[in-house]
Amino acid sequence: MKSEKGFTLVEVIVAMGIGVMMLMAIYLAVNSAQRSSTGIERKVVAQQDARGALDLMAMEIRMASFNPNLTPNIWVNPATCGASASAAYRGIPTAAASSIALEMDLTENSVIGDSNEIISYSYNIANNYITRETIGCASGTRTTSGAQPFLGDTTANEALKTVLVVNDEAGVPLFRYYNGSSTDISATVVSSPTDNVLGIPAIRRIEITLVVDTVNNDPNTGVPRRIVYSTSVIPRNHIPTYSY
Repeated sequence: MKSEKGFTLVEVIVAMGIGVMMLMAIYLAVNSAQRSSTGIERKVVAQQDARGALDLMAMEIRMASFNPNLTPNIWVNPATCGASASAAYRGIPTAAASSIALEMDLTENSVIGDSNEIISYSYNIANNYITRETIGCASGTRTTSGAQPFLGDTTANEALKTVLVVNDEAGVPLFRYYNGSSTDISATVVSSPTDNVLGIPAIRRIEITLVVDTVNNDPNTGVPRRIVYSTSVIPRNHIPTYSY
């Protein structure tokens, strides 16, 4: 028995301590990788949603005032489906920093009111999301999809949110309007909407900016990731080349 060698208590304790430290190091490395992967995944999903929303808004806004047959007096009032409040508005009946309405004759039948020919976007500041509404005016009867969540979702559906639209928090308007001289007329399209220089008829470019936060905090920083997307749209059909 005296010739048998073994470990002393001190050696066992030291070995256990080293083993525990190695396991802790492995755990921290794996945990950090998982946190980083989760953060990247959330950011990618948020980017995809925000980018997709921006692209669709830009595509539809670009079609504002589309009237291939140059039909006079084609435009309507989205609120009533009656005659437009002003012929000068053409296919942009309302334009504000947080909302816009669009009209276009997609079916080329010289009538506004078929499916998806009247579209309204609105930024719900209180709940941090954007809504999209389609309005029908077939035979003068107003129908509506209602203000459907477009980017973000209602408070009742928190689980469905990937982003919060925080333009108001960031102090950035959702829509900016410019005339042919590249002058920002965002304020005057509301205060003087029929003005040919500063009102809705003068709009030549619309800038859309989305400022969004991820709903969940980033695992590495403990705060939401903020993403900003912006694009400029030229509604070519809105330019009054023809009187209609």
